Amino acid sequence: MSLCLLASANLFAESERCVVDDMERLVCLDRPAESIVTLSPGMAELMFEAGGGDAIVGTTSFSDYPEAAEDIPRIGSFKRLDLEAVLAREPDLIVAWITGNPTEQVLKLEEMGLPVYWGEQRDFDDVAATLRRFGVLAGSENIANARADEFESQLEALRDRYRDADPVEVFYQIWDDPIMTINGEHLISRAIGVCSGRTLFSDLERLTPRLDTESILAADPETIIAGGMGENDPSWLEYWEQYENMTAVRRDQLYFVPPSTLQRPTPRILDGIKQVCHHLDEVRERR
Repeated sequence: MSLCLLASANLFAESERCVVDDMERLVCLDRPAESIVTLSPGMAELMFEAGGGDAIVGTTSFSDYPEAAEDIPRIGSFKRLDLEAVLAREPDLIVAWITGNPTEQVLKLEEMGLPVYWGEQRDFDDVAATLRRFGVLAGSENIANARADEFESQLEALRDRYRDADPVEVFYQIWDDPIMTINGEHLISRAIGVCSGRTLFSDLERLTPRLDTESILAADPETIIAGGMGENDPSWLEYWEQYENMTAVRRDQLYFVPPSTLQRPTPRILDGIKQVCHHLDEVRERR
């Protein structure tokens, strides 16, 4: 196996499989990966979507989709890896999350000679591109390319449907203590934008800003959409019900969307977008 910095792919033998990761480095394998370790639930899901799921030999806690991911051995959490468990899986490819994994630990794995793909999906184009790259690394290009094409086609259909819809102001909550939201650069903001939703606090510099209750009350969102601690736990919304003068509460426009459908940058974000669009249609009808 070889890990190469960004350079001309012409320098490598035709048998090698080379892709540029999201750190703009060229990652090359001399054959399709057969033992992959994914370091986040999102990366595991993307690898399955790209046709490389059967090659995953280790992943992190909360990797629960598709169902087959639940049977993969755990090598720690995405925030704290068990390096011995990673090495025990004898991976020929590690897929890391740039802003989510502990950089120092991942760099140690690189220093041991393990090929590492660093990924971060900030836009829809990144989701499709990641699928295609994973297909190259896993030797499943046909599956990956077809899935990427399907993702792009369905996304464009949703954009066309809601392109001229009346805008709706949305406060999106990704955490409860402290209260956290997303700025306009976050993929979730882009997802809400497909439905002609406008996320409040989109101009803040931090990707996931922390807020206090007073700031949200002052903004008086027309609707609040929240994730939660689980796929069926809308309890974060209960906190807002006490503020009866807030427009979102007064009009009964507090909505829960299962977090994995919006907060993981995978093709399933289309499911989350469809739910958001449905909720915003309700808001428009109630005006």
